[in-house]
Amino acid sequence: MTRVAAIDCGTNSIRLLVADADPVTGELKDLDRRMTIVRLGQGVDRTGRLAPEALERTFAACREYAAAIKELGAERLRFVATSASRDAENRADFVRGVVDILGVEPEVITGDQEAEFSFTGATKELTGQEGHAKPYLVVDIGGGSTEFVVGDDRVLAARSVDVGCVRMTERHLTADDGTIIDPPTLGRITAIKADINAALDEVAASVPLEQARTLVGLAGSVTTIAAVALGLTEYDSAAIHHSVISLEQVREITGQLLAATHAERAAIPVMHPGRVDVIGAGALVLLQIMERTGAQEVVVSEHDILDGIAWSIA
Repeated sequence: MTRVAAIDCGTNSIRLLVADADPVTGELKDLDRRMTIVRLGQGVDRTGRLAPEALERTFAACREYAAAIKELGAERLRFVATSASRDAENRADFVRGVVDILGVEPEVITGDQEAEFSFTGATKELTGQEGHAKPYLVVDIGGGSTEFVVGDDRVLAARSVDVGCVRMTERHLTADDGTIIDPPTLGRITAIKADINAALDEVAASVPLEQARTLVGLAGSVTTIAAVALGLTEYDSAAIHHSVISLEQVREITGQLLAATHAERAAIPVMHPGRVDVIGAGALVLLQIMERTGAQEVVVSEHDILDGIAWSIA
């Protein structure tokens, strides 16, 4: 076995996985898996730059992760950065800070690379399981972007588009003074749907969405919706992983989240505090994808780009 550490730094959260990887059996044994909401992409869509306070939140999490990696003795580390740091003019500040703390340079990967990692992490365990027919459509709904991948034993086509829960919230659900419009008006919801549908048109031009037989959903918006659908009183990764949520459940929960106030969403037992303001937009992205593709259900995976990164260095 090889002990590896993978870090995925996205627009909304930064996550760590330290695991023992067995390439022979295809098994990853988790030693430490954690997530911190740092909102690195705060204001990037508007300013084109990473905010100083967002950088400091991210570096603080990196210092915690560095201590965990050292304690567990990981042999290899790979740090992958996604949408927010791709978009930022001052990404050199971000790179320098990560190198100083962790000793490795963050790889600002392309959307296509991000999609491939997500596909590997999400589907490695599904292969051979009954009820999950190939080809798969894997959708990774992030803070700044969403990745779409169609594949069977390998990636057949992939596309990343700039539609994510943070980006849609900042663009359509945030007032000029920075406060969240809560709950949103029908007009604002319609504007989000228009952005999502335009992005889906782009995806459909290069990814054969209609060929997919199983929809697999990744990342915090999807897992939170699953936790609500399952009626969990606390977040339970084992219960959520490979749960199957129907289109009707997603439609109902999306409507409830969009109609709720901040306080009502925050009171949901499984709601992470960092997702309270952006979960409505994230749920809407998932719903529009399901309605567009005709998917009647989504298989929810807790394993995603983080696991794909770990496998890439195992």
